[in-house]
Parts: sequence; C-alpha cells; structure tokens
Amino acid sequence: MVGIENPDKKKFVFLLLKNFSLISFASCIEPLRLANEHSKIDHYEWKLISDDGQPVRCSNGTMISVDTGLTGIDLSSTIIVCGGTKIREAVTRPVLNWLRRESRRAANIGAVCTASHVLAKAGLLDGRQATIHWENQDSFTEEFVNTSLTKAVFTVDGNRMTTAGGIASIDLMLRLIAEDHGQDLANTVADQLIYASIRTDRDTLRLSTPTRIGVRHPKLSSVIRKMEENIEYPVSPSVLAQEEGMSTRQLERLFRRYLSRSPKKYYMELRLQRARNLLLQTEMSVINVALACGFSSPSHFSKCYRSQYSTTPYRERGSHYGSA
Repeated sequence: MVGIENPDKKKFVFLLLKNFSLISFASCIEPLRLANEHSKIDHYEWKLISDDGQPVRCSNGTMISVDTGLTGIDLSSTIIVCGGTKIREAVTRPVLNWLRRESRRAANIGAVCTASHVLAKAGLLDGRQATIHWENQDSFTEEFVNTSLTKAVFTVDGNRMTTAGGIASIDLMLRLIAEDHGQDLANTVADQLIYASIRTDRDTLRLSTPTRIGVRHPKLSSVIRKMEENIEYPVSPSVLAQEEGMSTRQLERLFRRYLSRSPKKYYMELRLQRARNLLLQTEMSVINVALACGFSSPSHFSKCYRSQYSTTPYRERGSHYGSA
C-alpha cells in the first residue's frame, strides 16, 4: 500500500479462476490502487486467492501468483470472482461450496467477465439482475432461467455485482469509489486511466445495431433488432417489412444495398451464430439447440449448419469437448 494507514479501509478478495481475463482483473485492481495513491490514504487493500492456493494462468498465458487458497478471508471483505475463457472448466465443487458459504454471511460478492456463470451455478444470482460478456449471453439465458440477464456493462443488485468483461470493470470500480469517497476522487482515477467516458449501469455492453454493422438506415436497423429478438420463433421477412411500412421487395433492396445479402440469408446467419454459441458453451443436446434457434427439423438444421461452418453440429460439439 502507498498511503496513510486507514483502519476503516475496505478489503477486497479477488478469486482468480483458471484462464481468467487479465484485462478484466486489472481493470478492477488498478482503480483501487490509484484511489489510494491520489488520496494519500489507503482506502482499499486487496488479496489474491485461487482455489488451491497455487499460481493461476490467465487466458493470455501469464502466470499470476496469489496470496492464499480458499481460507483465511477477512469476514468484512468484498469478494470479486474473475473469469475468462473455458469458464465451465473453472467451476469446481470447492469454489461453489466456498461461494455459497461466503454468501451465507451476507458477503458482497461480484463477478467480472464470464464469472457470472459461476455465481449463477452456485445459486447466488437467483432472483437477481446480472450481466455477462455478450458472447456468453445466449448460453447463460438458456441455463439460468432464474436470473434476469441484462445487457448492461455492469449491474449492482443488492450485494451482488457483475460486469460484462473487458474494461467494464473500470466502470463498476469507479462507481464504488464514488459511493465510498465521492465523485471527485472517482473522476481523478478516471483521468489517470485516461478513461474519458465513465459508463453507468444503464449503458449497454455492445454497440448499437446500426453502429455495429455500419448501417444508419433506421428501418433496416429496426428489422435487424427484431430478427435478433426473435431467434427461437423466426418472423418472416414479409411480416417484418409490413411492420416497418414497406414492401418485401423494398426490404430486399435495403439488405442487398447495405449488407450484400438477402433478409432470409442474414436471418439464417444470426440463427446459426446463436446455435454455434449454444453448442460451444452449453451442454444442451443438438436437438434442443436446433429448436432454440428456430429449426423444427434436425436434418434441416444440420444441412444449414454444414453450409455455414463446413462441419455438422455433432462434429462441432465433439471437437469442442475433445479439445477441452
């Protein structure tokens, strides 16, 4: 620590899971360090732990040393679970049991990046709002029906906090610093990080549809949003066109002009992308994945999947688990 000893400092415990995201973790801890440094008071202290007390390799291959295992935690500590890639492999029984035990003492518990999956698996997000990295939203929604998943960069619901990964952790920590010690200190920390736009829990984790696909046409953007919201029960292009007050031919021309494909093909690509996420991130059967993505016939699903990804859904699932 760098400042004057503070008996009222807040304590954090960062649980590093295997293959955790280094940028999400650093985006948590650096704001705390800067808050101490620029106030000249140790407002915060932290400890790093792992499930077995051994160093942890993050997703970029770097090994990070920890202070201890799942023991010796100060009862006043706020716990932040740090996830990353291959999150299912990081969900161990000792971790789940420890989190459940800590939750019983009404601990503040947070999750960054994909670690929301771990909290949900432990039952700590039942009846709560949460967020997770956008790539994991589909699988999370299918598996954890008792959690209200948002598309916010971070959420705070009582004593549960979740962030969507990347640098979204900065936004959460800046909010906590502002609540603890005022907005001026949070702004100073943001300036030191050269972080020009502090986001709130009302900001979404992905770019808007028009920005993401590089299209500014309002009716086309509206149709694409409706497609994204209706994957399990696809809506025909003619109905989508009618809802936007245009003909099917006009909608076809818009898609050809801006996206170089038909509405039908674009919609199919969205459904197959969702299917691939579910195959790689969940244990849902191939048939259930097909149904969740609007395919009533497994053979039709397999044919479309092979055309898009040059492999079958079954082989995709098999290669994923074979390499885990």
